[in-house]
Amino acid sequence: MKVIIGLSGGVDSSVAALLLKNEGHEVTGVTMKIWRPGKYAGGGRDACFGSSEDEDVAAAEALCDRIKIPYRTFDCAEQYDDLVVSHFRDEYISGRTPNPCVRCNAMMKFGILPAMATAAGIDFDRFATGHYARTDAQDGRFRLLRGVDSFKDQSYFLYRLSQEQLARHLFPLGALTKEEVRCIARQNNLDAAEKPDSQDFYSGDRDELIGEPDRPGNIVDEFGKVLGQHTGFWKYTIGQRKGLGISNPLPLYVVELNACLNQVVVGTVEKTIGHSLIADSCNWISIPPPEADLEIQIKVRSAGQPIQGALRPLGEGRYEARFDSGIAGVAPGQSAVFFQGDVLLGGGIIRSAK
Repeated sequence: MKVIIGLSGGVDSSVAALLLKNEGHEVTGVTMKIWRPGKYAGGGRDACFGSSEDEDVAAAEALCDRIKIPYRTFDCAEQYDDLVVSHFRDEYISGRTPNPCVRCNAMMKFGILPAMATAAGIDFDRFATGHYARTDAQDGRFRLLRGVDSFKDQSYFLYRLSQEQLARHLFPLGALTKEEVRCIARQNNLDAAEKPDSQDFYSGDRDELIGEPDRPGNIVDEFGKVLGQHTGFWKYTIGQRKGLGISNPLPLYVVELNACLNQVVVGTVEKTIGHSLIADSCNWISIPPPEADLEIQIKVRSAGQPIQGALRPLGEGRYEARFDSGIAGVAPGQSAVFFQGDVLLGGGIIRSAK
C-alpha cells in the first residue's frame, strides 16, 4: 500500500514511519512548513509553531534518508496563519480560550497537508501520523478510539475529524505505549529516540500572536468589587492562580473573562468547579448526532482521564453535559469531548459553564 506520513522530526512520527516501512508499505514522508521567518519572533521553547522549524525539518529529512524513503515539504504558512493563528487571536480577544491543536489537526494536518501532497502528484492510498489513537468500523461507520496508552492518548485532539479523513487514515502507534515507542527508536538507533515531546503550541509569548495593545481594566470579585488592575483580559486563563498581582486572605483564581466590560473576574477555589456546560459546533465522528440523553464520559482538556457524566440534546446542535463530580477550570472556547469507554463519540466547543 502507498502511504504518506506526516513527519515532525520527533520520536513518534519517526517510529510510525519506520513501522510502516517495515510492514512493506511504500512510504513517503511529508512535512508542512508553517513558520514564516520575520513575521513572529518565537522563543526558545520546544513547540509545534516556532523558529526551530528548520531543525525539525532537517531531523525529518535525516530520518527519511536513514530508512530510505522519499521526503517532501510543503509551504503551509499562509493557510496556517489564516486558519489557526487568526482564529487563536480572535477567540482570545473575545474572552474565550481556544485549543489551536484541535483546529490544526482537522484543517491542516489531516486536511491541507494531504491535499497538497495530492496536488503535487504524490500517489497514496492512506495518510498516517504518529498520534496515539486507533480506529475501527461498526455499522458501516468508522470510529475513533482512544490510544492503548491512556497517559499518552491523543484522541481528544482529533475529535473534529470527518468520516472521510478517518477512512483513509492509519495510526501505527495506537496500540503501543510511549515507552515501547522509545524502545523501538533506541533499538533502531533513531536520532529522535530521546528527543523530548513538544508540550507547547507556540514557542514564544502568546501575546505576540494576539498582537493587541494593552487595554487596562479591573480585576474584580464576583460582586464587582475592584481588587486590582490588569493590562489585557486576554492575558489570563480560566482557573489561573499565579500572576494576578492581588492579595487576599484566601487564594483567588480567575473564574471569568468579561470581554465586554474588560474585566477579569476572580473567586475562591470552589468557584472554579463546574458541574455542567453547554457545547455547540459539535462534530459527531463515531455516531450520528444524539437525539436522546446519553450516559457518557467527558474530557474538557487533553490531560487526565475522562470523568463520568450525562449528555442532553438541547436542539439546534447544542448539548448540555452534566458531571456530578465537578471539573475545575471549564473555559468557554475549549473543547468538550465525549466518550463511551474507548470510543470517542464526538465533541464540541464550550460556550458556557456553571
